Amino acid sequence: MANPIHQFAIEPKIPFALGNIDLSFTNSALWMVIGAVLSITFLSMAAKQKSLVPGRMQIAGEMLYEVVAGMVRNNIGIKGRQYFPFIFTLFIFILMGNVLGLIPYSFTYTSHLAVTGMLALIVFFMVFFFGIFYHGLKFFSLFVPSGAPLWLMPFIIPLELISFFVRPLTLSIRLFANMMAGHIILKVVAGFAVAAASIGAGGALLGIFPVVINIALLVFECLVAVVQAYVFAILSCVYLKDTVDLHH
Repeated sequence: MANPIHQFAIEPKIPFALGNIDLSFTNSALWMVIGAVLSITFLSMAAKQKSLVPGRMQIAGEMLYEVVAGMVRNNIGIKGRQYFPFIFTLFIFILMGNVLGLIPYSFTYTSHLAVTGMLALIVFFMVFFFGIFYHGLKFFSLFVPSGAPLWLMPFIIPLELISFFVRPLTLSIRLFANMMAGHIILKVVAGFAVAAASIGAGGALLGIFPVVINIALLVFECLVAVVQAYVFAILSCVYLKDTVDLHH
């Protein structure tokens, strides 16, 4: 049975080093470029079709726009329109990584903590810097809930600080863990089917069951791919809300 972890190995496609720094163009970078090209091409073609009776591509593009616009509007508010380009880009980038990773012999770049961690850190530092930019030192009142008794502050403030600083960790691990776990299960079940088929005629019949299971898992993983992109984007909106509307 093939090693189910091998699919996550970073492999250089175009080796390049600058001194002791490895700047090779890897399979991860390749699929990021593929995802960017496909999404830009699709959205550009969908935006060109400005007919009163929209076609399928225009409908799909408008649905993506409305989903993200509604996400920003409902979770950040009218003042959050400035974040729409960022949230839309974030959603599409993660969605493409999740979905393209389901193609055989592809690479799921969202299954690496380095990628999801960097995305989460970008959101975290945006919240921190834009919060200070718009509210100044008042931004730190976020960690001091209004109405709480003074004697509870030594307990509440550390808890608020911990919950704020673990956001990048929880945001990144949720996406990375779901993508990695799902792909490992798909690989293991597929390995069972191949192993059973190699036994003989009886094994081939026995291998049908894992194949059916794998198809069901693949459909489920498609749903997970979309849901995880949506969850990452909507949580980013929830966190960015603190920059326009401080909770007291």
